[in-house]
Amino acid sequence: MMTVTENINPNTSEIDLQNGAEIARLINAEDKKVAAAVEQILPQIGAAIDMIAEKLRTGGRMAYFGSGTSGRIGILDASEMPPTYGVRDDIIKAYISGGEKAVRYAVENAEDSADFAAEDLADFAPTPNDTVVAISASGNPQYTLEVLRLARQKGSATIAITSNPEAKFKPFADIFLCAEVGPEAISGSSRMKAGTAQKMIVNMLSTGAMVRIGKTYHNYMVDLQIHNTKLRERAVRYVSEICGVDKTVAAEVLQTAQNVKTACVMLAKKCDKAQAEKLLVQNEGILRRILEDK
Repeated sequence: MMTVTENINPNTSEIDLQNGAEIARLINAEDKKVAAAVEQILPQIGAAIDMIAEKLRTGGRMAYFGSGTSGRIGILDASEMPPTYGVRDDIIKAYISGGEKAVRYAVENAEDSADFAAEDLADFAPTPNDTVVAISASGNPQYTLEVLRLARQKGSATIAITSNPEAKFKPFADIFLCAEVGPEAISGSSRMKAGTAQKMIVNMLSTGAMVRIGKTYHNYMVDLQIHNTKLRERAVRYVSEICGVDKTVAAEVLQTAQNVKTACVMLAKKCDKAQAEKLLVQNEGILRRILEDK
């Protein structure tokens, strides 16, 4: 039986007769449907954010697993977590069936391999404190199905991201996130609307979890890693704006603190770096608690 992700789209049946502008218009018309599909599952996404955050608060980790485009989307999201939110690179991980080669090239039959799933999950070594997220447009490949099945055996929390309401991996997911985007502009090309939906959802999951565990103050990314000129300028601006000091003062304190949060606490509480770091530990790294403590 053909899955919904393989259906033919009647809206684009004449796309091969169109010029570039009309092709763009047809694809854009389909893309507009993605945000609306994701909107339909916001309560489930919210529940997933809270579940991930609770696991992370107690020392847990999260890992994405997928094949092809889905695997690459997981890798993209996970790779941005250390520089953006200052988490260790073993806290949010990502795996793609077929390994490193599959990041750039198609690896034949990788999505059908239960062995790849077992190997990758064994490398992650999930515990009941961790969250395993499987990403697949159809939700049917053996790789993601086996990942969720084995993760559940280990007692891990499990999340499935798909665009197929009849996905085979659904029974193994604690939270099932199905954005029903409809058939693709090009039949079966699930890197398009389904891939866009996946990117939107993983953005929400990781960003939401980071917000929930105190990696932001208002909407400032106050745990960013300061690795280049652009990020140093951003960090100085954050400290200046949060603490109401000029950029020269912010830069001087940041030079000592090497962290936006620490610098803000040093300025707000007129304390040294060690005292600031102690206050952050006592408040679970949540800057708002410290700055708004009267």
